[in-house]
Amino acid sequence: MINYITWGLLGAWLLVYTHQLGLGDRMLTVEEVRGLYADADLTHDFDHVLRVWCLSEWLAKAEGADMKIVKAAALLHDAHQAGVSDVRATHHLASAEVACRVLESDGWNSDDIGAVQHCIRAHRYRSPERPSTIEAMCLFDADKLDALGAIGVARTIGYVALSGEPYYAEPSDKFLRSGQREPGEPYSAYHEFIFKLSKLVDSLHTASARTMAEERHDTMVMFFERLRAESMAAM
Repeated sequence: MINYITWGLLGAWLLVYTHQLGLGDRMLTVEEVRGLYADADLTHDFDHVLRVWCLSEWLAKAEGADMKIVKAAALLHDAHQAGVSDVRATHHLASAEVACRVLESDGWNSDDIGAVQHCIRAHRYRSPERPSTIEAMCLFDADKLDALGAIGVARTIGYVALSGEPYYAEPSDKFLRSGQREPGEPYSAYHEFIFKLSKLVDSLHTASARTMAEERHDTMVMFFERLRAESMAAM
């Protein structure tokens, strides 16, 4: 008869074995994380997360990335949102901590959790931590693709409206040279286009994303050039 000690040893062995095979790290589901975005602003809401998830999985298939890591990172990359401006500068760090708690509760191993956290910390355009794995590159690129094209334009104007900034203001010479504003200078949607959006194509890491970005970039450039022309004509 197998005694309790034997059963205990067998259970411990199975736990270690499944952990080594990655069988203890089940795939994160959409419904598990939906509630984390209940209070997110409209430009970083769950619709944005779902678009980034779809884009990142498409890139992961094209680039040969680990689908499990990419899916978890995409679904959790903006998991810490508490308003428009108060946490944007550190949201990638806070979201990585949220991801750690969620994945630990799901039984993920520390290596995979670390891989997901790196993806999330490195996805922000202004982050000093740059993507160093193909999974992180897929998330970074997917997030930037959602900032391009018609959706990117809509999100940018929505974001500045929520922040109380105008959709257009003429950038100062200082801003055009350095990205630094003059005292009292607003940060309009056009400022964001000049400082960030117009450069996103050059920041992409994967060939698949760069191909997809071309038409979206052209659509965005056309809009902001027209926006400036019409705004300047009215001044």
